Amino acid sequence: MSGLDGMRLEPALLAFVVAASGVACHTLREEEPTLPSATPAPLVPIAPVGTSPLPTPRPTPGGPGSPPPDEDPFPAPPGGGSCSDPQPPPASRMDVKIHIYGASRLVLDSTPLVGPDEAYCKLIGFTDGRRFCPTRSEGNPERFACDAMVVGNAADTGRPGPTWKANGGPCVFANGCENHPDNQFLAFAYAPGSYQACAASGVCGTLAVAP
Repeated sequence: MSGLDGMRLEPALLAFVVAASGVACHTLREEEPTLPSATPAPLVPIAPVGTSPLPTPRPTPGGPGSPPPDEDPFPAPPGGGSCSDPQPPPASRMDVKIHIYGASRLVLDSTPLVGPDEAYCKLIGFTDGRRFCPTRSEGNPERFACDAMVVGNAADTGRPGPTWKANGGPCVFANGCENHPDNQFLAFAYAPGSYQACAASGVCGTLAVAP
């Protein structure tokens, strides 16, 4: 056999080599890791093009769902009602303090004090001999009604409670002040200054808010 003949492969041997190579390649491809198939995202209903969500219906004045014309648009906070006997004497002081320290504002609270009347204070539960006291003890269901009786209505909102002022001006955001949306005896203070709560009779209480 010549050198050239030695390099030749017999047909049967060549076929075996080719077949073996094909099996090896096929085996390698099958052992390659496969990526997990992506899970299809859930379908989200989409409104037809050109449409927008329907607005929440709001009651129109005098229409269905609106309060009667004679109903108070600013109802008393829970616990409101009537102030029964013994009814308080006129307010002689307004106690103003910081009720809540918030992140960007303070919540101010005002409490009318009546007196000097030790007999009245004792009659409603203050037995420590004080002559000036709130109209009712804390938690009494008549507290708001009795407070409203001695304070009257605010000049700016018309709600039962004091008229708030900031640095001598009205209680508006430009002055760093805002009336509480639900309770006229509370107000928001956004800046340092002098804050006042005044009863309709002219009795006022003042609080200095430091920087």
